[in-house]
Amino acid sequence: MKKQLLCGLISLLSAQAALGMDLVESYEQAISYDSGIAAARASLEAQEASADVTRSALLPQIGAYGNANHYDVDGPSQGNSYQSFGYGVQLSQPLFQADAWFAYDASKLQTEAARAEYNLAQQQLILDVAEAYFNVLRAADNLTTARATENAIERQYGQAQERFDVGLIAITEVYEARASFDDSSSRRIAAESDLDIARERLARMTGEYPGELENLEQDFPLMRPQPMDPQEWEATAVEQNWQIETAIRELQASKANLKEAKAGHYPTVELTASLGRQRLDNVEVSTPTGLSGGQQDGTTTEGVIGVSINVPLYAGGGIQAGVRQQRSVVDVQDHNLSTTRRDVRVNTRSVFRTVNTNIETASALEQTIVSRRSALDATLAGYDVGTRNIVEVLDAQRAYYVALRDYANARYDYVVNSLRLKQSAGILSPQDIVELNKWLSANAPGIEALATEDETLDDPTR
Repeated sequence: MKKQLLCGLISLLSAQAALGMDLVESYEQAISYDSGIAAARASLEAQEASADVTRSALLPQIGAYGNANHYDVDGPSQGNSYQSFGYGVQLSQPLFQADAWFAYDASKLQTEAARAEYNLAQQQLILDVAEAYFNVLRAADNLTTARATENAIERQYGQAQERFDVGLIAITEVYEARASFDDSSSRRIAAESDLDIARERLARMTGEYPGELENLEQDFPLMRPQPMDPQEWEATAVEQNWQIETAIRELQASKANLKEAKAGHYPTVELTASLGRQRLDNVEVSTPTGLSGGQQDGTTTEGVIGVSINVPLYAGGGIQAGVRQQRSVVDVQDHNLSTTRRDVRVNTRSVFRTVNTNIETASALEQTIVSRRSALDATLAGYDVGTRNIVEVLDAQRAYYVALRDYANARYDYVVNSLRLKQSAGILSPQDIVELNKWLSANAPGIEALATEDETLDDPTR
């Protein structure tokens, strides 16, 4: 019975050996397909263009003009009508326009904030792809152990039925085995659904429904975070985390907007220049004696250059209201920065501890597998000689498979949380994906390797 039970586990888990797609390929597909990173990139480009727009208010403005007018003039002696036609070019250059300068400063800072958000989106994509990738592997392992459990309990149920038929056990043991088999079947159905959902979530980012994925090598090392001081990780996060950088730039931009609002009280100075030609048709010309000299046509060329100054005196209270509004915005951004820093500090320390907990949990679960295996062997032997009942056998089987599953999950948790720690510290990069991918293999045995320690399992027919 023991040989059939564990050989069934090996055969089911070995069905996952035909793996192919790796983590780097998934990430490369996500870069070109994921809408989130595309939106962040477009947002950055839009803000860069917005900065150019605000800068244009500080540069010369050159335009061409043309006009055509008809005049009717009524005078004391006689009326006159004439036409004028003109064209030319004109230039204006702000000499002092404080609000435009502050608006440009704010726009540059908002561009830096958008760039920080884009960098954060890139790191988030790395984390999301890795998490979705390993969630597929996690779901596949859960399904594998669910199927193995179902098959093992089905065999136990069949043997219990045979023993009842020959009068060796009571019907209650058959009922217990049947109930356990039904429960394992429902868990297997749920695991199949979870695997489909995990594949869908990975496909959402890559644009391709994943087939088989490469798995972690059995000797993948679970290394402690370096440095092993959470305060150093926290200090790095405060300095390099992109959420904090975004909040800092947004606060600086809001302060520049406050200066822009205050500059509404300042005067503006502008240089203007124009050059054009003007033609007059049918203009009445007067003589020095005041008599009419008849009508004549004329064309003139005019060049004008000057400086204008505008001093705002009263704008209906709008400038003061704008200043109050921007002061409140500065307060909001200041509080947002404080909240972000606190959250990043807490999250960094928490993830640091979680990574170390994952390592210790995986180590403990590795020993648990050995213990559960020994307990299962002893329970099976006791059942053969009649000292253990079917319920104890079923419980031992479930406990063994749960240990296998939890160990695999602990390794996946370690991988994802290690990446999450680097993201919180602001140092996560595609190179981390490349390094992690080196530990993935299409021939990785997966959790079934833990069951191959028993040399009696080499021959599945025994």
